[in-house]
Amino acid sequence: MSFEELKPLILKYALLNAVEHNGKAVTGAVVSKVLGERPDMRSRAKDVVQIVAQVVSEVNSMSLEEQKYSLSQYQLPQRKEERKELPKVKGPVVTRFAPNPDGPLHLGNARAAVLSFYYASSTGGKFILRFDDTDPKVKRPIKEAYDWIREDLDWLGIKWDYEVRASSEERMRRYYEVVKELISRGFAYVDLCGKDFNKYRDKSEACPHRESSLDDKESFLKQNLELFQEMTEGQRKEGEAVVRLKTDLHDPDPSQRDWVLMRVIDVKKNPHPVVGDRFWAWPTYNLASAVDDHDFGITHIFRAREHMSNAKKQKWIYNYLKWEYPTVMEFGRVKLAGFTMSKSKLRTGSRDDFRAPTLAGLRRRGILPETIIEVILEVGLKITDATISMQNVAAINRKKLDPIAKRVMAVTEPLHLIYRGRDVSAEVPVLKNETRRLQLRDGDLLILEKEDAKGTVRLMGLVNVKIEGEEALQVEGGVEEAREMGYPIVHWVNGNEALKVRILFSDREIEGLGERYLSQLRKGEIVQLVRKGFARVDAEDPLTLIYSHE
Repeated sequence: MSFEELKPLILKYALLNAVEHNGKAVTGAVVSKVLGERPDMRSRAKDVVQIVAQVVSEVNSMSLEEQKYSLSQYQLPQRKEERKELPKVKGPVVTRFAPNPDGPLHLGNARAAVLSFYYASSTGGKFILRFDDTDPKVKRPIKEAYDWIREDLDWLGIKWDYEVRASSEERMRRYYEVVKELISRGFAYVDLCGKDFNKYRDKSEACPHRESSLDDKESFLKQNLELFQEMTEGQRKEGEAVVRLKTDLHDPDPSQRDWVLMRVIDVKKNPHPVVGDRFWAWPTYNLASAVDDHDFGITHIFRAREHMSNAKKQKWIYNYLKWEYPTVMEFGRVKLAGFTMSKSKLRTGSRDDFRAPTLAGLRRRGILPETIIEVILEVGLKITDATISMQNVAAINRKKLDPIAKRVMAVTEPLHLIYRGRDVSAEVPVLKNETRRLQLRDGDLLILEKEDAKGTVRLMGLVNVKIEGEEALQVEGGVEEAREMGYPIVHWVNGNEALKVRILFSDREIEGLGERYLSQLRKGEIVQLVRKGFARVDAEDPLTLIYSHE
């Protein structure tokens, strides 16, 4: 086979590689594919590399649209999408997502929601949204965050069968009921030691309030119930009394020893954003979670590995009350490289700042909900911590956007020229089944990127021109001639119809000029800026785009 006969094979792999990498083929990758299919050419590898480099250069001068069209002429084997299988569970399962509404959801804490919903929906089970909002002081809920979370879950396509708020009248009364039962059965007690408790705990000793010094056990239990009643009625000050669960005083982990079930919070100073100062005695996370998981029939809990110690605490309650503990499936932390995932830091910033890793920020940036779902399911139930690069998120997002994002042109470093030549116009694809008309008339203002305004170029979708001084002179021939002559294919804007467009990047802001079609775009649409990347329409007037990624 001659090298001329080998060219169609080289072109196929060059086009395929370019389309897979946003319009830029790499010579080495194409050579590997060609020699893999034609091992008989390995003895002439140096010559193959030279020809591949020429073809790659030609392919890279084409627009992505032209590359895709040319590639569509080839019959390619269908690729099978491979996804790591998540561990299977017997269904139907009942799961829950229990966010504290003290800040916006981000990629890290959305993982529990996605996995919990996936298992519930895929097994024909139920998914419960439970707001864990029983700390009005340290992890104080934000009133707006309840709606933020609902909105984010809805955007992800996550539907819940039931919603519960831990701070509701019904649930708070239920926690009181369970505490009373634990006290009545001798499994819990009211501790009045205050900070002195730590001295006993650290020596693995019982505090004076743990057991009765009297023989009358019944009186001791009654006294504890009365003290608890005082806590609920606001007769005990914050820090003065807590209810503790009796556990192993010799546990190697001091935090496991007689941990707090319920404490008093001064709701006059720290009112709850939803229920105000209605309750003074508040359950800790482990009490509220344990009771709710039991009451709502949760069969499987998907949560971060950092909650491992909480599971151990909650099992004490389950064992005392003869309840069956749910199956726990733990995973490591996940973070987006280059971003902070700390809720305390995120809550001080804007929830929908497109530079933040919040779901609202990613949404505003143009990341699709399907991309978030795929990223999380790809990581799966990995027990070790995982860091996801924005490049990986962009690669997945790009594949999903490519067939649906309208292709438009905008110039960010404009150079103004005068077009000289006959009047030309053409219908150019915006989407597969939608076109817009591009045109230039003799004397029109032509806007190019400064770096493109040299030599002879092909104005994408329309005409070949030669740059001479302040003019762009029409050159005979079409796209085939442009390829043969090696003219770069460039994006452009008709200056007589140009629109001002503001483009926001993570680190800068640019005011450019876009083609007339951009006036038809609506807020929320995601477009592909030819030769630049994807962007989302953030405002229509003035037209503002947020750059997503290449």
